[in-house]
Amino acid sequence: MNISPPHLPELLKQAFAARFQRLPLAGVIPGRTYSAAMLQIVVIGCLSLLGCNHSPPPPPMAAVPEVEVCQPVYREVTDREEFTGQTEAVKTVDIRARVTGYLTAVNFRHGAEVNQGDLLFEIDPPYYQAEADRAAGVVAEAEARAQRLTLDFERAKKLHSTGIMAKEQFDLVSGDTAQAVATLRSAKSSQKIAEVNLGYCKVRAPITGRMSRPYIDPGNLVKADDTVLTRIVSQDPMWVYFDLDERTMLRLRRLEQKIESGAETTAKLPVLMALADEQTSTREGVLDFEDNRLDPSTGTLRVRAVFDNRDRMLTAGLFVRVRLPIGEPHKALLVPEQALGTDQGQKFLYVLTANDEVAYRPVQVGKVHDRQRVITQGLSPEERVVVTGIQRVRPGIKVNPTMLVGPDATADARSTVPAK
Repeated sequence: MNISPPHLPELLKQAFAARFQRLPLAGVIPGRTYSAAMLQIVVIGCLSLLGCNHSPPPPPMAAVPEVEVCQPVYREVTDREEFTGQTEAVKTVDIRARVTGYLTAVNFRHGAEVNQGDLLFEIDPPYYQAEADRAAGVVAEAEARAQRLTLDFERAKKLHSTGIMAKEQFDLVSGDTAQAVATLRSAKSSQKIAEVNLGYCKVRAPITGRMSRPYIDPGNLVKADDTVLTRIVSQDPMWVYFDLDERTMLRLRRLEQKIESGAETTAKLPVLMALADEQTSTREGVLDFEDNRLDPSTGTLRVRAVFDNRDRMLTAGLFVRVRLPIGEPHKALLVPEQALGTDQGQKFLYVLTANDEVAYRPVQVGKVHDRQRVITQGLSPEERVVVTGIQRVRPGIKVNPTMLVGPDATADARSTVPAK
């Protein structure tokens, strides 16, 4: 069936009349006759075609993205390398029993800080007190015998000099006197040992530091020089050990030579440290030790820095981030680290033009300094850098910028921008 467009209005009219007024349908095209069902099919198809010809509504206007921007900071920085280090106490002592006996008392709180000389443990004092008393009695007996034989020897010398005492008898008196003196010396030595052992019954802190828990409970037998009772570690200052690779070690040596040649005093390299929950370095120490050889298996040199620990935040065994200077101070441009993006290995920034349009800017980067990245190439000091909202922008679009102030923009660290 072929229906030309000029006949469509009449067909629609006949179809509606047949549908709603129940009128007989007659052909409206000369020479052709159509049934009611055929006309209804034609009407539905025509309505579908008419509906498809309507154009869709225009899309809503996209909102202008809002972003936060800042200008680069120009200030003096010092390039540093970051390493993973571990804290270690300056002094660590395993406290052992010096006498054998039963542990009778523990006189410290678990994990508490103690001073040198504080009483920590008591080991069977009555037994060793009795040993000291017995040794004192032996000394008194030996002293009395030695004193009596010494008087006999003095009388024997007078009698021997006048010829009244025979030489054999004089030699016997002289030998007994020497034996008594030696016995007294031995008794005094035994007494001293007994007194030392009695002192070891009271175990005292050898250093000032923080205690661990007792490794053995009262009532147990401890053996001299064998049983470890507890451990004590010093708290202030604290050491941090870390390993340098060969290249960093050589740069560090050259920097040390420059410092020593340019200063009369023996200045030490400063070292910065950050704990596991800190974003920036909060402590400063000095490098005070380098090992005498590199580890051939790893190609690294073990070094040590010392840090103040008056606030007791550092504990032996902590893993920390250490930043070591490897260059001289120099001026540099810095932007927040979060402003940087990566495109197939190429670092880039989004900067704004004078009319607030976004421009793609590939840059060369340097070291990180307190959550800011040094930009070595590709950025001018007066340009505005997109810091937040990077995911909502693309090159060429217009944005609504807000200038950042505060720590994120490092406004407190700004210095004079160099003149062009």
